[in-house]
Amino acid sequence: MLGFLHALRNAIGRWWSEFTLQTRLMAGATLVVSLIMSGLTFWAVNTIQQDARLNDTRFGSDLGLLLAANVAPLIAEDNLGEMARFSSRFYRSTSSVRYLLYADEDGNIFFGIPYSEAEVQNSLTIQRHIELPDSYSRHADLPLVRQHLSPGGEVTDVFVPLRHDGNYLGVLAIGINPNPTVVASSNLTRDVTIAVFVSIWTMVILGAVFNALTITRPIKELLVGVKSIAAGDFQQRVDLPFGGELGELISSFNEMAERLERYEEQNIEELTSEKAKLETLVSTIADGAVLLNTDLQIILVNPTARRIFGWEGDDLIGNNVLHELPAPVTMQLTRSLYHIANGQRLKSTQTHEVRTAERNEGDEFRVTLSEPTERTIRILLTQVLDQYRENVRGLAMTVQDITREVELNEAKGRFISNVSHELRTPLFNIKSFIETLYEYGEDLSETQRRDFLHTANHETDRLTRLVNDVLDLSRLESAKAYQLRAVEISQPIEQTLRTYQLNAKDKGISISQEIEPNLPSVLGHYDLLLQVFANLVGNSLKFTESGGCVVIRAYQLEPETHHVPSSPPKVRVEVSDTGTGIDPEDREAIFDRFFRVENRVHTLEGTGLGLSIVQNIVNKHHSKVHLLSEVGVGSTFWFDLEVYQEDALLTQPLIVTGREGQPSVSSSAP
Repeated sequence: MLGFLHALRNAIGRWWSEFTLQTRLMAGATLVVSLIMSGLTFWAVNTIQQDARLNDTRFGSDLGLLLAANVAPLIAEDNLGEMARFSSRFYRSTSSVRYLLYADEDGNIFFGIPYSEAEVQNSLTIQRHIELPDSYSRHADLPLVRQHLSPGGEVTDVFVPLRHDGNYLGVLAIGINPNPTVVASSNLTRDVTIAVFVSIWTMVILGAVFNALTITRPIKELLVGVKSIAAGDFQQRVDLPFGGELGELISSFNEMAERLERYEEQNIEELTSEKAKLETLVSTIADGAVLLNTDLQIILVNPTARRIFGWEGDDLIGNNVLHELPAPVTMQLTRSLYHIANGQRLKSTQTHEVRTAERNEGDEFRVTLSEPTERTIRILLTQVLDQYRENVRGLAMTVQDITREVELNEAKGRFISNVSHELRTPLFNIKSFIETLYEYGEDLSETQRRDFLHTANHETDRLTRLVNDVLDLSRLESAKAYQLRAVEISQPIEQTLRTYQLNAKDKGISISQEIEPNLPSVLGHYDLLLQVFANLVGNSLKFTESGGCVVIRAYQLEPETHHVPSSPPKVRVEVSDTGTGIDPEDREAIFDRFFRVENRVHTLEGTGLGLSIVQNIVNKHHSKVHLLSEVGVGSTFWFDLEVYQEDALLTQPLIVTGREGQPSVSSSAP
């Protein structure tokens, strides 16, 4: 039973929840109005009934007193026959009297109209004896009146004491029927009230059903559709067979949803295209790019950033960037990332280098990473603002590997230091000797004057070499074009040997060449190759002790040596010495600009540009300089040059240009 009631309550609750607020308010108002009207009606009926009872009470009291006054003398005289006849006439003369009962002092009934055992038993529940109410008093002057319900309706009982000459003779009990007109009116009022109440609620229920079928249902369907469209589901449609205003409303809604769906598809296509373009652009830029939302979750990361941070193959989208960055980067960026994401301006108190960007919308950091190799990266954090530039929508992290830039700056510093020293020393010597000659020339001997002039001339040559090295490197890294032609490799080698023969002899060093006979011409630039040999041989002589040797070799490689079937034949050139050799830690850096090995173990003069010039020139010949060296044994620099071929030159003439040691090739007529 309890389960049934619970299920019924839930069903009623679901049924009630389906109605709209307006329907619920209408039902509540109708219920209140109907209850008020019903209450007023029942109050009126009760008032009428109370008035009817009061009238019946008065009528019964008056009637009982009148009858008692007439029959009391007869009872006192024991004239019961006359009393019976008078009572019968009285009973027949009015329809309001239900019964008449006479009882003696002890309550024994001695006469009654109508009187029978059955009637008495059914109406008053007495048997020849009347049980008077407790409130009845034989000494009372007024009759006792009460009402009771009987199968024939409500009856007013009137108990009148019978007295004659002050003697108590018994009691007269009269039953008064209710006023039939009042009873009929009261019943009619009650029935009409019930009918009105039932009619009102029947109309309310029918109206609610009609409202649910004709108005509430389409409105609910439209409400569901509007919520679906608000949630982004533009495929929602309302299919209900209604006409009139509701039909037009449903039709307009479906048309709106269809247009929104087409507009969404068009926008999605355009956004997808723009997103693809943006991702392609971001993925192709040389700098690393990481896009974050305001929760510091990764939205987009390009291949360069993956390579810099070692994220290749990792699924990072949606992860917190602070959990993925290397520890040194996380330590330096955490505070700034949270400040920028919250739209705050960072006041830097950190010890590392921080430069606040323009408009304080970002910060710049330099961080040194030690794994897998030591690198220096620059990170720029920038706020991504909305179209009104008021709210922060995300962060853009730009990452640059500036290791090379840092190394070049360090090398530049070394170069400036070296050049300053190299320039200051010869200039000071030249100025000193010239001033001496100018002021004391007449007091000096001829030998002294010649020594002074010789020293000044030597220092001038030293300055010239320094300036020429700087100019050569600048020219090689500029966009100047060089035409490669056929060169007999033996010619620049022999010219180099003649140039350094005296220098080698003065130092006690043997200098020679080993050139393969009938060596074919190579494709190259004579002056540039001469400069290569001059720098390599000069370095070899500088770092070779007396008694050592320097050898220049040139020989043609066998076809199988380079393992490339389509590769043209090549000539290998080697410059070997028996000098001090180069430490393994310096072999990668010796070709960098301004780097000088002698700064570590020697005090020889130089600018550190010679091998950088060699590398640039060899690169312009589409080759690469290689090094074999052992400390205390010697060093060998070697590179390969393509053999000159007329057909190749006609079909592939070369103009080589470049910057930063990276050659580029374009075609040109010879």
